[in-house]
Amino acid sequence: MVSRVRVWLNRTYAENVFFIEQLRHNPQDRPVDIHATHADPDSPVLAAADTAALEPEGLSPAAYLEYALDQCAKRGIDVFVPVLHQSVLAAHRAEFEALGTVLLCPPGEAVAVFQDKVCAYEAVAKAGIAVPPWWRVRTEDEFLAAVEAIEATGHKACFKPASGAGGVGFRVVTRGSFSLVHLSGFPSPYIPVNLVLEALREGEEAVDWLVMPRLDEPEVSVDCLTGPDGRVRMAVGRTKNGRRRGFTLNPAWIQPSRRLAEAFRLHWLTNIQFRLYEGEPVLMDVNTRPAGGLHQLAQCGLNVPWASVRLALGEEPGDLVPTFLGPDYAVVAGPRPVLALTLPQQRADSPPPAVAATAAATATATPSLAVPEAALPVDDRPPLTVRPLLSDGSAALP
Repeated sequence: MVSRVRVWLNRTYAENVFFIEQLRHNPQDRPVDIHATHADPDSPVLAAADTAALEPEGLSPAAYLEYALDQCAKRGIDVFVPVLHQSVLAAHRAEFEALGTVLLCPPGEAVAVFQDKVCAYEAVAKAGIAVPPWWRVRTEDEFLAAVEAIEATGHKACFKPASGAGGVGFRVVTRGSFSLVHLSGFPSPYIPVNLVLEALREGEEAVDWLVMPRLDEPEVSVDCLTGPDGRVRMAVGRTKNGRRRGFTLNPAWIQPSRRLAEAFRLHWLTNIQFRLYEGEPVLMDVNTRPAGGLHQLAQCGLNVPWASVRLALGEEPGDLVPTFLGPDYAVVAGPRPVLALTLPQQRADSPPPAVAATAAATATATPSLAVPEAALPVDDRPPLTVRPLLSDGSAALP
């Protein structure tokens, strides 16, 4: 009888509901159990998993390491796909291996290089991979000098945090003044330079930004699967040009991705992003984790999550080369289930006396905000704090 494979996803993003589905519907019909943990009880990943637990809040990286080791030991986890505290967990890979758990993330030193975009650009440039011009800024004067240098070449300037994930904090600098244009329609990433300078001048917190020319589309995200032996099993690009999405095996994107994966030991599932600068591909970012859009490669006949798990189990999936590239497509949102919760109180204001008296009389029969027993095992149901909603619909702060 084939044993079940236990896979754990920790505090991951919502799109990984598709990662879970692809593991379950694997070509070998291998039974897979998914364990998921998150700090948000409304994460759809918790509802998609076979077992789930709410993660303790406020743990230091060292304390989280102990929590993770305990989860792997208690759950008999075969493969752990970490997102939160990835570098700390990767540095203790041997402790997980002693428990029989394979960490599906690159070595700690590789993770550390790409946590800071400046360190990443410096290291990648030394390896001969093209990167865009960039300036690290922490002050008002440094910011203005970088913007003026970029504009002198005919490009628009943009900035983002030197460390961070996704598009959080990304802004494009304009020379126009703040006007009603900025208040119409949906919020925009464009921001007048004078507002940025004013914020830097008056801000009490230090900033650490990367300022660079705004790069041109298409954006190409190359999903890679690399074994711990350093050999790349797969490198397929997903193109983004406005709303339109597609796939590519163009060597202009694929070859530098393979070189990066091999040179920096980007083992397991990683995502390498490029855009164009003056017509040439340049590196934009490297994610040392599976991309949220990894499941889209199913349109090319690939089940990449399952191939990575097989590789982690010591089985050789072979080279994953799509025999066809799927048609262009667009990404749309859709509903996903979350764990059932009971909300006995929706407002912060006090109920009328008669209602309050009735509520007090039936308090023992009214459940509090909790995850149902069918969804979480008994030992995974920590007490949850009910925060009533204010009149504007926001949660009341503790």
